Amino acid sequence: MKVLKIIIASVLLLVACNKKQEEALATITIHTIGDSTMANKKNPEVNPEHGWGQVLPSFFNANVTIKNHAVNGRSTRSFINEKRWDSVYNQLQKGDYVFIQFGHNDQKENDPKRYTNPYTAYRNNLIQFVQEARSKEAIPVLLTSIVRRNFNENGTLVDTHGAYPLVVRLVAQEYNVPLVDAQYLTEQLEESYGIEQSKKLHLHFLPGEISYYPEGKDDNTHLSKLGATEVAKRIVKELGKKVPALQDFITKENE
Repeated sequence: MKVLKIIIASVLLLVACNKKQEEALATITIHTIGDSTMANKKNPEVNPEHGWGQVLPSFFNANVTIKNHAVNGRSTRSFINEKRWDSVYNQLQKGDYVFIQFGHNDQKENDPKRYTNPYTAYRNNLIQFVQEARSKEAIPVLLTSIVRRNFNENGTLVDTHGAYPLVVRLVAQEYNVPLVDAQYLTEQLEESYGIEQSKKLHLHFLPGEISYYPEGKDDNTHLSKLGATEVAKRIVKELGKKVPALQDFITKENE
């Protein structure tokens, strides 16, 4: 009888532990903020362009809700000035994640509505995202910009982002924010595909090749569905290392 009571107590304890684990993993929400390389695209069934945030849900289990707030053409400045960050901030709940990746449009020196000096406005805008997310007990994650497909005549992949990725790394270090170095991950990706095959990661079409781009397309910045998937795969793998709490939410086939 005593043994039976011990067995029953052990079973009840195990059930209680499993229930607590399930409750802990009940749901999380990931908010993504950034530019066109991350954003959802219209008409995904026919549109060959995809942002890596657009395909991100396929790498997480059903306990994860992803809200992709990234928008084409936005910099840290315009995302804030257009009140887009306010909209995200107002939604944040304790335990939410905020993935932050800007830089492509912050570089646009001829556009005062978007340009930011990397060492001043850009840096401080990133700090604002981090501090305000934390004020809501959300968890910020910083990402450097993905690379452009920019091979020179010698076949070397050449950087186009200047100081912006460095500033992201420095802010992450100074404010103890998890960092996914997407610049480095996508450098490796582009180089692994090589000069010609890496075109498949982007939008390269001859005139008349596809109906969506009847006049053709030659775009080394934005991603094809293949490119978006390859980028997301590498980012998620790195997230599992840099943010261990996310490991239980990543689908096993994508680990």
